[in-house]
Amino acid sequence: MSCSSNVDERTTREIYFPAFEKTVKEGKPDTVMCSYNRINGVFASENKWLLTDVLRKGWGFDGYVVSDWGAVNKRVEGLVAGLDLEMPDSGGTTDRQIVEAVKSGKLKQSVLDKTVERILRIVFKFVDGKTEGNFDKEAHHKLVAEIAKESMVLLKNEKNILPLKEKDAESILFVGEFAKTPRYEGGGSAHINTWKVTSALDAAKACGLKVNYVQGYDVKEKKDKKLLPEAIEASKKAKTVVIFAGLPDSYESEGYDRKDMKMPQNQDVLISEIAKVNKNVVVVLHNGSPVEMPWVNDVKGILESYLAGESVGTAQIDLLFGKANPCGKLAETFPVKTSDNPTFLNFPGNGHDVNYAEGIYIGYRYYDKKEMKVQFPFGHGLSYTTFEYSDLKLSSKNILDTDKLEVSVKVTNTGKVSGKEIVQLYVSELTGTHEDRPVKELKAFTKVQLNPKESKVVTMTLDKRSFAFWNTEIGDWYAPTGEYLISAGASCTDIRLKAKVNVTSTAKGVFKINENTVLEEMLEHPVAAKCAEPLVKSFMDEMLGDRSESEKESVSDEMMLAMLRSMPLRALRSFINMKDEEVVKFIEETNKELSK
Repeated sequence: MSCSSNVDERTTREIYFPAFEKTVKEGKPDTVMCSYNRINGVFASENKWLLTDVLRKGWGFDGYVVSDWGAVNKRVEGLVAGLDLEMPDSGGTTDRQIVEAVKSGKLKQSVLDKTVERILRIVFKFVDGKTEGNFDKEAHHKLVAEIAKESMVLLKNEKNILPLKEKDAESILFVGEFAKTPRYEGGGSAHINTWKVTSALDAAKACGLKVNYVQGYDVKEKKDKKLLPEAIEASKKAKTVVIFAGLPDSYESEGYDRKDMKMPQNQDVLISEIAKVNKNVVVVLHNGSPVEMPWVNDVKGILESYLAGESVGTAQIDLLFGKANPCGKLAETFPVKTSDNPTFLNFPGNGHDVNYAEGIYIGYRYYDKKEMKVQFPFGHGLSYTTFEYSDLKLSSKNILDTDKLEVSVKVTNTGKVSGKEIVQLYVSELTGTHEDRPVKELKAFTKVQLNPKESKVVTMTLDKRSFAFWNTEIGDWYAPTGEYLISAGASCTDIRLKAKVNVTSTAKGVFKINENTVLEEMLEHPVAAKCAEPLVKSFMDEMLGDRSESEKESVSDEMMLAMLRSMPLRALRSFINMKDEEVVKFIEETNKELSK
């Protein structure tokens, strides 16, 4: 409600803004909600930079901003910052504060008028454009199943245990309370009163599949003294066991955070014990975000359902029995354990502040940089068929940062069944600039459907933002001049094809030097490096001139080069006897070259 999320602007722009920015610019919503917390010490509901400078002026939002429920700290300050509607109402308290502020001159009436205008414009838009709708519940229920089938992710399929065969249904055992009463939605504000819910058992019955079922665990209990032995005995007799597991509502909901990534202990024990008596185990997960899997090597199949909506069971049965082919990919990394997470040492903070010290290294960007083992990588997702990538082509090998780059890839279904593949494009900067960049970043993706042996060429477009980082010095996106690597893959760790492109920046005067600029920064910039060549030569001649053998041993060339690279320009006065005016002149002339 009041904790300050302390995060630098580059991280905010590159990691946390893009999803909202894309939504506002392309979706053009009528309303946006501000959050409860402070951002770098300023409440979101009073944050002019956030609500006006970025949202309205930067992204072109022209609707109204509503507060999260009870998120308003100071109503008048919020109006000035760009907060239009307070929810819920304050019983008239803050209304009177607004009136008093206008009367006293603290709040300009023009600000209030603008706020009222924004709200009324959306109200009239709704009233004037209202039409009768046809709420076909059955059609929507079927649509939910189709969306769920596209979204579920097949994480593991050892020895092609999936898809299951319908003729084997009577020898298949379903285990788990979620098979009968699935967890299909979030808690709190995410809870929807659905028309009906189709479980996996419901869907199997509707298809005429006579699978066996035992409960196995109780979501409200930590240990199951009676249910566990029953499940183990039934599993001994089954050809294949499908365990429906995951996180109960009490583990992840609104108003509190998960303390770890563990599943309920009774479910972990159930999976491990059944895997000891049956070698054909498939786990179907129901959860809002990653979980630890101490049993991952003991089971042959894992289907990640997430929270898939009211037709969850229909989607699960269609995928498990091959009526549909899994085609979802992970939009997050599954780490091995909670402590692997890049936020582990900083989250949730001390109650007053939480520091986003990991910066841009969140998710796969962190695991890539650390070369860390993960359970399942970002972008991962299996299929019942296989896909081959070939013929990666770029529309040009050399572009300006203002140009668009077309990237095409030929994809072939090399398997025996129809399927869909999500081709992912990652970009890596190879320019050698001093700015810290991730190993690679996802910049485009597309899904393609292919019949067996069929091939299609997919094309994606990269623009300036695909190559740029947020440069805080110029307050804009900046793509340094140089070489970039384009990688096409089936996940962030399954890269199939690569190609390079040269990008030329049209930005002027982005890099400037001063007396505290270190030579290493200059040497990594092509123009600045050329300007610095005479200084480097003078330094090396001065420091590595006539030396005795013992001096050469104690002061190596490598040592002096390292010292030079970390040296600020002002220090050259001491090492090569440059005068103050010479240092100033060098800086001025170099900045002129950099601005050309």
